[in-house]
Amino acid sequence: MTAGLVQHWLDSGRLEMPLPASGRTAERWQRLASLAEDDIAAARIAEAHVDAVAILHELGGKPPDSNQLWGVWAAEAPDAVLKATSVGGGAYTLSGTKVWCSGAGFCTHALVTARLDDGERGLFAVSLYDPGIKALPTTWWNAGMAGSDTRPVQFTNAQAVAVGDPGAYLDRPGFWHGGIGVAACWLGGARRVAEPLYRCAAAESADAYSLAHLGAVDAALAAGEAMLTVAAAQVDSDPFDRAESAQLLAHRTRAIVEHAADEAITRTGRALGPGPLCQDGRHAQRVADLSIYIRQSHAERDLATLGRLAGRQR
Repeated sequence: MTAGLVQHWLDSGRLEMPLPASGRTAERWQRLASLAEDDIAAARIAEAHVDAVAILHELGGKPPDSNQLWGVWAAEAPDAVLKATSVGGGAYTLSGTKVWCSGAGFCTHALVTARLDDGERGLFAVSLYDPGIKALPTTWWNAGMAGSDTRPVQFTNAQAVAVGDPGAYLDRPGFWHGGIGVAACWLGGARRVAEPLYRCAAAESADAYSLAHLGAVDAALAAGEAMLTVAAAQVDSDPFDRAESAQLLAHRTRAIVEHAADEAITRTGRALGPGPLCQDGRHAQRVADLSIYIRQSHAERDLATLGRLAGRQR
């Protein structure tokens, strides 16, 4: 279902979005949020695709063809290392295992980070039709985000093309702009998760407790929307991050939106009880999906980073 929906979005042009820092960043993030309101797991795949388009633009890579669906596989683990070996002329081969590869079974291409001989991290474009690339059996047990088909992928002398200089993937301002795009998807998912609470509060039978829960959720969602608007304006006014504030902006925005998602999940459940979670399959899936998706945040570790960055401003 997820693959089919993302393909429909791709074919219909819904994934053709303004680039970040192009003067239309707010529109980009609003459209990502709208996709997540439709389907959270599919929006996870769509966000990675449009991020890949932006990365290729920023680092001078070849733009994707219109029929290609790209993933961005940048997670790393100590026990699963992907190594890049130069074969000359800007070409490389990749060998090893890449973890947390979303869309492993249905993306056509991917941007993949791998370690060079000197240990530095490079970014590489690969075609997933390469016979040296094989998605491994899933180890995913949670119902949340199961539709994203996230699993390990094995590379064996797979052909790859370097994108940008070593280290450029992380060093560019667009890395942080992309992180805010993820938060836009979180916000769209949170809005949809909170819908049953809005409906309940609109009924004449709504009690003070339900209204109080909705008040808290509505305020948190409004704060997330306002922060995304402010962040978009700041990104567009300083696309190259000359003020060196992009990392702070990303952590601040993600923290505010993550709080809104937590409020939507927790307070909708507390106000309405187990009924929607047990008897409304679509709502239950959205809650499960969003609960997993916001764990792309590193929780208190990200808050500690935010605190350090905010403290330097004073």
